[in-house]
Amino acid sequence: MGTQASSEAFKKAQGLIPGGVNSPVRAFSSVGGTPLFITKGEGAYLVDIDKNRYIDFVQSWGPLLFGHRDESIEEAVIEAVRNGLSFGAPTEAETDLAELVVSMFDSIDKVRFVSSGTEAVMSAIRLARGYTGRDDIVKFTGCYHGHSDSLLVQAGSGAATFGNPSSPGVPADFTKHTLLATYNDIKSVEKCFADSSDIACVIIEPIAGNMGLVPADKEFLIQLRELCDANGTLLIYDEVMSGFRASINGAESITGVKPDILTLGKVIGGGMPVGAFGARAEIMAKLSPDGPVYQAGTLSGNPVAMAAGLAALGKLKKNAAVMNTLNARGIRLVKGMKAAAAEFGIEMQIDTRGSMFGFFFNDKPVKNFADASNSDANLFATFHSKMLKEGYYFACSLFETGFISTAITDEMIEDAIKASKRVFKEIADAR
Repeated sequence: MGTQASSEAFKKAQGLIPGGVNSPVRAFSSVGGTPLFITKGEGAYLVDIDKNRYIDFVQSWGPLLFGHRDESIEEAVIEAVRNGLSFGAPTEAETDLAELVVSMFDSIDKVRFVSSGTEAVMSAIRLARGYTGRDDIVKFTGCYHGHSDSLLVQAGSGAATFGNPSSPGVPADFTKHTLLATYNDIKSVEKCFADSSDIACVIIEPIAGNMGLVPADKEFLIQLRELCDANGTLLIYDEVMSGFRASINGAESITGVKPDILTLGKVIGGGMPVGAFGARAEIMAKLSPDGPVYQAGTLSGNPVAMAAGLAALGKLKKNAAVMNTLNARGIRLVKGMKAAAAEFGIEMQIDTRGSMFGFFFNDKPVKNFADASNSDANLFATFHSKMLKEGYYFACSLFETGFISTAITDEMIEDAIKASKRVFKEIADAR
């Protein structure tokens, strides 16, 4: 399997684009080797410019629930394009998609569309601050909510709660209102509330997908909800990744714990750039033009993204039972890989939620970012590289999540398990 064309394309890109990529994780920095340059997607497959084909377990990092070039979504996009790419004016498609999204979540009455998950989260936090009249926010180490300044934080030294900037270019003044807690640890959240009486919101991925797949414990979310209620603080669920992936009705339908504000993205655009945030009517009433909290975007709710989202969510709602099939395939994949690894003395931790799956090369359960960071990164890099050569495209970081699409068949899952067994044998033989 040659990748010479990708290597040459990457070299050229590095001279024109920082790092040769337009999103850092694509650079393969944590797994080594050269990123593959893709020419097209076909159902379950990616095809690179060297004409290699790979079963795709990334699916554009989540949006492609029905695989690449789903016919109904493609037709909807083409029809929308024929009518115009963007108008900067309202369309009925925006209302139709809003109605569809709201119908699938008990916690929201209204929704505002934006162009990315980062924008959705940034706007949701501004809304929470405007609604409560408070400044501080709480986030969890290992949860990623986009690259807005106040969310690019790292833990302070010693027992400090307030975060310090984790990226040059972010002033400390921008992060001084961000408090950090430990995922699945309610005492760390209680400490944040002890340190500040000015907390507007707590934001969490209820099913974390950016430290690998690490779902929040139900009891932890119950306690978090109670803590927020007791302090007049809003709870924000970031389901940009897990929305319509873990469950058709969101994490709230799995745990019974409802957020005050919800952020979405990925699947609701069917592969087109889109994000959204929603809440109950009284909170959304604070948002411009109804209220004083300003938010705007020239391409928000653009007709092409709305058409793709309507096609994707409409198809999902009509075929809701497909989530059970995807979950079964995800379970089969990670259980099969774990059994294959065990044959050669390699320990794995695995989990699935709906069409999302994750695994760690770790001998202990993973409950938070510290646990995830103790996984064997070198082993993951080796596994990733060897599975690529077998024709399987996994996320190129141990801190990312895998995705099953409806285009990935049971036979493909079985073949992937067999390939993983060959890879684990190679790894064991080399030790």
